[in-house]
Amino acid sequence: MTFDATFWVAVSFFIFFGALFYLKVPGKINELLTSMITDIKKEIDESEKLRTETKRMLDEAQKKLNTADKEVNKILKQAKNDSEKLVIEMNEKFHYSSEIKKNATKQKINQMKESAIKDIKNTSIKIAIESVKKIISTSVDKSKLDNLFDKNLEETKAELKKINS
Repeated sequence: MTFDATFWVAVSFFIFFGALFYLKVPGKINELLTSMITDIKKEIDESEKLRTETKRMLDEAQKKLNTADKEVNKILKQAKNDSEKLVIEMNEKFHYSSEIKKNATKQKINQMKESAIKDIKNTSIKIAIESVKKIISTSVDKSKLDNLFDKNLEETKAELKKINS
């Protein structure tokens, strides 16, 4: 019986697989694969934990950000209200101050007007008196002047009695 190459390949095949089973290579491969699967499961579990922790931290950060946004909006709203109140207050103070200055200016103008009118009256009276003096001294004699004075004196007394009664 002659053995051909196929026979020897088959024999070497069985010897090879026999050696593998004798040396417990499939069990070692199984153990290696099982340990790799376990390591991969551990890494997956750890990555899930990390993902959960990251999600939790992200949610906390988002809450803090939302709280900060609300606080910023609140502060901005308060600042806007305060600035509006300040503008209104300053505007009222300005109007009040301008009204006071306006009234003071009106009073000064009225005082100056009254003073000017008094000055004009006084000057007019002085000029009139001096003119009357000149006219009287140059044109009227002393007896007519005394009669005129007595007559005016009586009229003035009568007017004063009317005013007093």
